[in-house]
Amino acid sequence: MGSKHRNSTYNDNMNILPTISTPRDLKKLTLAELKELCAEIRTYLVEVVTDNGGHLASSLGAVELTVALHYLYDAPTDKLVWDVGHQAYVHKILTGRREQLKTIRRFEGISGFCKRAESEYDPFGAGHASTAISSAFGLSAARDLTGKEYKVVAIVGDGSLTGGLSYEGLNNAGASKSDFTVILNDNKMSISPNVGAISRYLADMITDPLYNRIKDDIWHSLGKIPRLTSPLRKLGRRIDESLKSLLTPGMLFEDLGFKYVGPIDGHNLDDLTRILGKTRQLKEPVLLHVITQKGHGHTPAEENPTKYHGVSPHSTPKAASVLAPSYSDVFGQALERLARRDKRIVAITAAMAEGTGLAEFRDSLPKQFYDVGIAEGHAVTFAAGMAAEGQRPVCAIYSTFLQRAFDQIIHDVALQNLPVVFCMDRAGIAGEDGPTHHGCLDLAYLSIVPGMVVAAPKDGDELANLLYTALAHNGPFAIRFPKGTCHKWTDRETYTPLPIGSWERLRQGDAAAVLAVGSMVAPALETAARLSDDGVMLEVINARYVKPLDCDMLADVAQRHRRIFTIEEGCLTGGFGAAVLLQLNKVGYTSRVHCLGLDDCYIPHGPRSLLLDRVGLSAQRIEKTVREILGVPGKPKSHRAAVAALAAVAHDSNQ
Repeated sequence: MGSKHRNSTYNDNMNILPTISTPRDLKKLTLAELKELCAEIRTYLVEVVTDNGGHLASSLGAVELTVALHYLYDAPTDKLVWDVGHQAYVHKILTGRREQLKTIRRFEGISGFCKRAESEYDPFGAGHASTAISSAFGLSAARDLTGKEYKVVAIVGDGSLTGGLSYEGLNNAGASKSDFTVILNDNKMSISPNVGAISRYLADMITDPLYNRIKDDIWHSLGKIPRLTSPLRKLGRRIDESLKSLLTPGMLFEDLGFKYVGPIDGHNLDDLTRILGKTRQLKEPVLLHVITQKGHGHTPAEENPTKYHGVSPHSTPKAASVLAPSYSDVFGQALERLARRDKRIVAITAAMAEGTGLAEFRDSLPKQFYDVGIAEGHAVTFAAGMAAEGQRPVCAIYSTFLQRAFDQIIHDVALQNLPVVFCMDRAGIAGEDGPTHHGCLDLAYLSIVPGMVVAAPKDGDELANLLYTALAHNGPFAIRFPKGTCHKWTDRETYTPLPIGSWERLRQGDAAAVLAVGSMVAPALETAARLSDDGVMLEVINARYVKPLDCDMLADVAQRHRRIFTIEEGCLTGGFGAAVLLQLNKVGYTSRVHCLGLDDCYIPHGPRSLLLDRVGLSAQRIEKTVREILGVPGKPKSHRAAVAALAAVAHDSNQ
């Protein structure tokens, strides 16, 4: 499977896929035709996703499972809830979005995740893991409450079972005895030897109506023997559980109240349709364990599923990444160097070693590295425990995922003033992953936590220096940085502490002051450089500390300027600009403050540069806004490279 049809309609040489518009069309096919359809879907997936970018390996692994589900269930009446949703591309193809898949993750195209507003076949949306069981059980409970008749299925990856929310949902759903099914799509657990004749036999036996009726009759009969009822039933239960424990890995789920079925081969359509057909008839909590392979059917993805978890479009330029490292790379390299010198430093991540730049740290310093799985709340409390015993933990978690640990940040870290460092990648606009992954809220929600230091670097050098400063600080410290390349990185072994609460004046001016945070420093400098051509001199300040503010510099700025601009790649409500306004109000500042940032709305998916422009935070849009407010005529000039603007700054950022 390659990309030979890349410039075609993607449907060449496909006989069945073009005929599938809704899941109802599947029900007309024979089993042999369903297998041919699976092959065509794989070809289509590889071609479209490698052209457009997106999550590939996980969707390839779920082809047969998705086809079998839509063949046997009656969506959208029956509810299929996909955990995370990045494995649901096949689901989108089969539910009327085959042609739209070519727009996936593009601006104004379809989402890379399930989304209620996108299709009636998406009963619940998600971009974070471990939500499917709880949300699907909520759908099931609502069905029972209203007396309706339909099936509810949660499809969950084994990675999502590293999150505690999954077990909260399992515990609640299992105790309910409700008609509810969980499918565990397992592509990682070491139980492949169980996939075979014995497990198929057990799956058939457990779901067989006759077997269940006989089992229930025997159980009922044991209850009629006077004085021996309790001992006999205990003995029967122990024998049943012992046999299941010996032959299947499912006793945990049985103990939680689920009828465990499997494991079965998730790429064997004959087994899938037969067993799913039987489990569909059961009216109790059922967990079907399906073994799949990430990237199945596409050799490169099979051999390297991590690399092919998310792929970039063929057209993505590579030159920029060669010229400058990403913030993630700088963070990982700086942390590794610091950790080599101080064995108290440990790195903690939640199943995102590669994404957070910690892959090399993991490989070179394994004893100082902890991957806790998709369990951000646990990661933070785990870090707090380590800090309480004198270690220096660094939690490397995407901004959007750290939201899941808000209570732990307050209750377990900040309230006890423990020295945990939070390094939040993908802060601000994250790009094609969309609103579930944009890190727009961190400046606001972390700034309200008493005792928390909140910082944002303007470049790679400042990121390394802030990390060095954070590890020397005796309390919680948060550093946020965006996705993508950084503007300046000096590869060195030593770093400079940056006094907490200190800002940096990058450019002098008398027309107005611009207080820029992190990623907004570069476009602020570009704006100042362009306006200087018209004789308008802006003062630009790198507000690297959002909390605490540099109140001395802010007071000086307020005394000298009648207009102040704040610029942040974060929500305006409760953000940096709001904090500046509050402080200026305390000192009686009465002139105008203009806050530029993200409005109170959810930002769609699309390229980061395009979205920044749409929300008014590109260099060109910032210049346009400043010109209009200051009454400076002229149109925004063509873009200069942000790196050139930063390089032109004479001030030493290390001071």
